[in-house]
Amino acid sequence: MANQNQDRFSEFRHRQVSTNGISMHVAELGDLSAPPVLLLHGFPELWLSWRHQMAALAANGYRAIAPDLRGFGDTDVPADPLAYTLFHIIGDLIGLLDQLELSRVFVVGHDWGAYMAWHLCLFRPDRVRALVNIGIPYSPRSPSVKPIDNFFKLLGDGFYICQFQEPGRAEASFARYEVPTVLKKFFSIKLDNLSAPPGMEIIDHLEEPPSLEWISEDELQYFAEKIQKNGFTGPLNYYRNLDKNWELMAPWQGAKIQVPTKFILVTKEVGYKTYGMEMTVKGGRMKEVVPNLDVVSVEGYHFIQQEKAEEVTSEILSYFSSQI
Repeated sequence: MANQNQDRFSEFRHRQVSTNGISMHVAELGDLSAPPVLLLHGFPELWLSWRHQMAALAANGYRAIAPDLRGFGDTDVPADPLAYTLFHIIGDLIGLLDQLELSRVFVVGHDWGAYMAWHLCLFRPDRVRALVNIGIPYSPRSPSVKPIDNFFKLLGDGFYICQFQEPGRAEASFARYEVPTVLKKFFSIKLDNLSAPPGMEIIDHLEEPPSLEWISEDELQYFAEKIQKNGFTGPLNYYRNLDKNWELMAPWQGAKIQVPTKFILVTKEVGYKTYGMEMTVKGGRMKEVVPNLDVVSVEGYHFIQQEKAEEVTSEILSYFSSQI
């Protein structure tokens, strides 16, 4: 299967890049002299989540660059849980751009990749030409309430992020299933409130579909093999640093993101209603902190760049072409 997967994705260039003290795996497609686009994946994903967008970007005259983020896939997985703050991940990305000798790039983010893309734009707007972020709106830092305390208060222990906080808890519950099953459970999420009933782990609450229309069996196996290699702890450490990120972000209290941005609002996204995403975006709160903002809506679920690949890709291409 590994050889089949390697053949399946042979059109992509792969390399390991030394950055910020780690070795980062990067997949690329497109002419090396073309305008670069940095694509940032989420949980539980890899560079491969952008396979459709990479092909389209390359075909339209861009250089697509999709790393496995720290802790994922073929990128290093530091053992220290505190080595997964947003400053570590954004440091990795700046180091990657430096190693590739790219002064400015277009950026696309989804899920945790969107979270990191927002902060990349906040910290280093000089390195970003324009941003397209998918599904996860920018939420300004609360001056007084830590995010995990807020999640426990509003959503309880059944909320997936709350369950992910205790080291080993989610890993143990995931281990009751084969890795492809865990991925299928997450990839097929259609819940607005991603919370389990009392006494149940979130992975047990999620249903496993017989198949997924937007991912082939060999693509699913590629995800599973890469994630199984190092396990889920590295990716879960992103969630376990949310409070630490809140502490570290104090100097940027009230700061605005000035990078030109298109936000793709996903109408069946987890938390669209329950967590206030729709109100944050449509009510104008996000425009206050991201003033150069355009918003479009795409109907679909969380992994929209794979589920509705052509529609999402069209939105990316149209926005970046307007920013050249």
